Amino acid sequence: MTCARRSTALVLAIVLSAAVAAAQPAAPPGFDAFVGRVMKTFEVPGLSVAIVKDADTFVKGYGVRKLGEPAPVDAGTLFGIASNTKVFTAAALGLLVEEGKLQWDGRVIDYLPWFQMYDPYVTRELTIRDLLVHRSGLGLGAGDLLWWPPSTYDRKQIAARLRHIKPVAGFRTAYAYDNVLYLIAGEVIEAISGQSWEDFVGSRLLAKAGMKGSNLKHSDAALAGNVAATHARVEGIVRPITPFLSDNTNPAGGINSSAEDMAKWVRVLLAKGALPDGTRLFSEATWRQLTTLVTPVPIGSVPQELAAISPSFNGYALGLGVRDYRGEKLLTHTGGLPGYVSRVAWIPSRQLGVVVLTNQESSEAFQAIVHHVLDHHLGAKGTDWVETYRVLAGRQQGAFDEAEKKAMAARNPSSRPSLPLPKYAGRYRDEWYGDVTLTEENGRLVMRFVPTPSLAGTLEHFQYDTFIVRWNDRELRADAYVQFALKPDGSIDRVTMDAVSPMTDFSYDFQDLLLVPVPSGK
Repeated sequence: MTCARRSTALVLAIVLSAAVAAAQPAAPPGFDAFVGRVMKTFEVPGLSVAIVKDADTFVKGYGVRKLGEPAPVDAGTLFGIASNTKVFTAAALGLLVEEGKLQWDGRVIDYLPWFQMYDPYVTRELTIRDLLVHRSGLGLGAGDLLWWPPSTYDRKQIAARLRHIKPVAGFRTAYAYDNVLYLIAGEVIEAISGQSWEDFVGSRLLAKAGMKGSNLKHSDAALAGNVAATHARVEGIVRPITPFLSDNTNPAGGINSSAEDMAKWVRVLLAKGALPDGTRLFSEATWRQLTTLVTPVPIGSVPQELAAISPSFNGYALGLGVRDYRGEKLLTHTGGLPGYVSRVAWIPSRQLGVVVLTNQESSEAFQAIVHHVLDHHLGAKGTDWVETYRVLAGRQQGAFDEAEKKAMAARNPSSRPSLPLPKYAGRYRDEWYGDVTLTEENGRLVMRFVPTPSLAGTLEHFQYDTFIVRWNDRELRADAYVQFALKPDGSIDRVTMDAVSPMTDFSYDFQDLLLVPVPSGK
């Protein structure tokens, strides 16, 4: 009897000890001061953080929604989560698979008979899974100019133009991140469910997960209320900028959410699809599909400062990145829009997740916070992530500046265009993008991307038959080289473009354009 009592006491002690260990606070000690240092170092006006660890949840906002205004960021402030939306789209498809209306390896053309890619073989074989894992053969960001910056095309028109985009790699042979195939995934959801992507994801995922403050449209970033304003460094100064408001690619990046709501989402992911009340948002089978690596991602060299966290495996699942972090499997994604960047990361084996949402384009800020939190709970101490990313950011900026200086130094300033300026004017057409015009106005050439009103700017001569287009909207931060190639008779054969700065967002896929003159009357 005494032995039984001792045994019971020992069991209770073990249970209590485990409960104490599990009840450790989600946020590391001194976390508020750490976040303040991050914001000061990387000039972030406002951000919010969610940390989930076992039974504990930490959610908090920091700073202000908009520079120059007092309204604070809190746990309910909305930020554009951008590509962190992708796993929601994948989960929505999973619900349709659970209902028997769809198969992960079913062909897209069996659900969208009108769908076409450039290669007929790819058109015939592309599956639902292929839409989500960046292995179609398209290049990085291919087709993004159809919607970025906002264009006059609608979703159906963008989808129809994919058949003109040439692949840069073999089907299923290489990883290259894209957005446009998530637009197609949204079209599949609409075709099968009879609901728009927004209505389906809103009712079947956000509402049931309790994410009542979140919404599903890029355009909702302009709504009044508890919404973070967008900021970026424009010509050297961090300032408010216009948010991205086109709803064409909501399935790839349209959700606006808060730390409070994203904590609920991370809890679902850590629970393999289960909700707090014991019901399921999606099945464990769907969770396994979402989190299983499909497309390997090459592991390149990393700066010495990041050597300790260099992964031994890396890849992409369904709307999620999969890699290891200090020996633990990590599931993660980042998001980026004009003025919003974010990261979501979680380690299933540790029941640990972290979300960082920001209103300034500093990936260094969210990386420093995520690594600080993960390291605290993994017991990996000693790295000052703020200083690490400050050094890395400075080095990268120096490399970018040097690349631009080198290009300018190679310029022949005494060279002249081959033709009088009026000879360059006219209408040009790219097969997948559409029309671009060049007009002579007040002795200067003015370029306008017809379906994209904000892409309008003046050409400055660079050298020979290469110009630089300086966009009127300086918030674009995407000036580009415009290169004319001539035929033997001196007429223009074609026009190609490339971003001037290595810092230009990859969604400005100017390099994929092949503009040819359009004869008068066509």
